[in-house]
Amino acid sequence: MNTETTTETTGPAAPLSGVRVIDMGQYIAGPGAAMVLAELGAEVVKIEPIAGDQARHIGRYGESMIRAYSRGKRSIALDLKSEAGCAVAWRLIEGSDVLIQNLRPGAVEALGFGPEPVRERFPKLIYLSISGFGNRGPSSARPGYDVAAQAESGLMSVTGEPDRLPQKVGVPVIDAAAGHLGAQAVLAALYGRTRTGRGETLRTSLLEVALHLQATTWCDYLGGAPEPTRIGDGQPNNAPAAEVVPTRDGHIVLSAYADEHWARFCRVVGREALADDPRFRSNALRVRHRTELRAVLRECLSAFTSEECVALLSRNQIVVGAVRSYRQVLDSEDVQASGMLVDAVAADGSRYPSLALPYSLGEAPRARPRAASACGADTDEVLGALGFGAQEIAELRRDGAVA
Repeated sequence: MNTETTTETTGPAAPLSGVRVIDMGQYIAGPGAAMVLAELGAEVVKIEPIAGDQARHIGRYGESMIRAYSRGKRSIALDLKSEAGCAVAWRLIEGSDVLIQNLRPGAVEALGFGPEPVRERFPKLIYLSISGFGNRGPSSARPGYDVAAQAESGLMSVTGEPDRLPQKVGVPVIDAAAGHLGAQAVLAALYGRTRTGRGETLRTSLLEVALHLQATTWCDYLGGAPEPTRIGDGQPNNAPAAEVVPTRDGHIVLSAYADEHWARFCRVVGREALADDPRFRSNALRVRHRTELRAVLRECLSAFTSEECVALLSRNQIVVGAVRSYRQVLDSEDVQASGMLVDAVAADGSRYPSLALPYSLGEAPRARPRAASACGADTDEVLGALGFGAQEIAELRRDGAVA
């Protein structure tokens, strides 16, 4: 293997340049996986129904899904229930390396584009399916959304206050994680193909992703720990850990459960005697006396502003974070310096703010993503690249096979 490296950068990194991807997904998980590949340089064509991705029809938040997860792609609208529309799709797949879909169970098979017929025809293709509950168990035919996976994986049972209803995470974190983990699987399969010359059928589900995101808690439970329960803020086995503490102008979250860190916290806030308090001398004792501990934390910090707490504790190597609103996050110097805030730019020069991938490649600048296309906005361009002439495209449109 050639290990030679170079630091020369002339533009955004595009390690997947030359890789072609078909996105037949809807909403977040499938389109999210394809978007990651697009941001890494792949050429992605989003095949939408004539009416468009379902996300386009559920209001403002759905349009935000499109802006977030369908950028960097070209959109072609096809009627896959028509012979002509299917023929176009097969021609697109023929020249592609990857196909991604997360349609409801059975839908892609009913259209004739399930993994078996597609990979039988094109064995070098990498085919990723993302379902709600996997393809083997009794729930394989159930539709699955993010919140159902949060519920059925145990995540909601440990989220929220102990005397309140179970709560979902505030954002569709399982959908988003499924997109990134799906892209990871595709990247592994692309690498494997360089060695074997063969593609692969990849499958994941929202349920499996939701379980994976809770790996530490699950390993603890499988190792004999009691059934985990909701405790609100804090962690069940450590204290102070993930404690939400009110300040003069808001809230912070802090962790200082290692004995060394707890003693340091006590010194920093001028309460050194607390380190030897019989209620707080060890992590186990602090967990047992969590209620009293939280009262002490409030006494120590409520006179400070959140920013003062962050400055004081951080410079003494104590983990702390201010609980910020979205508006405050935008004003954060750390977020601004990260390069995560980027503009997605359309062909006409219009743009909208978005978020970059959460990592950088060497010293290459962040890519400026292409804005998400309107449904079918690139149909003519995509068909032209396949060799269709203007008259053929007009006939396809007249017959309702494309839009």
